[in-house]
Amino acid sequence: MDLKAHIRRIPDFPKPGIMFYDISTLLQAPVAWRQALDQLTARVAAHRPDRLVGIESRGFIVAAPLAVQLGVGFGMVRKRGKLPGSVVSHAYSLEYGMDSIEISADLIEPGSRVVVIDDLIATGGTAAASVELLRKIGAEPVAAVFLIELTFLGGRAQLDVPVEALLQYDS
Repeated sequence: MDLKAHIRRIPDFPKPGIMFYDISTLLQAPVAWRQALDQLTARVAAHRPDRLVGIESRGFIVAAPLAVQLGVGFGMVRKRGKLPGSVVSHAYSLEYGMDSIEISADLIEPGSRVVVIDDLIATGGTAAASVELLRKIGAEPVAAVFLIELTFLGGRAQLDVPVEALLQYDS
């Protein structure tokens, strides 16, 4: 099955010159979505994770069902101020400024093998920050897995863990 046929491309969103790769259409196609999840499950399983961590917010949509299929826990990396309780933060640089992400301080045990999951990797900044955040809490990030990779933006080079993507776009 051609899974790319189920990814809608929206030009000039969120601003002119940007091509947005929308997974909403994939989510509307149950057979294609199931195939994507099955293929991602196989890739993630190869890293033998104890936990999956999804990056806000579309990463949650991908990571949660994978965690269920693999029988492992699921955690969330969120923007600052979105998680209750004790959190650990990590600030990182963007092209034009700074941002900050957080994770619950006590939900992933130190030493846990964790795979970072998101729907898409572009420049890799948020994914790299998520890997560093996991290290701050004592977890062992073992891979980062994405539904889509925009290869022309070079995001995988920002990560020091194995990177896998189900679909790649060169432009």
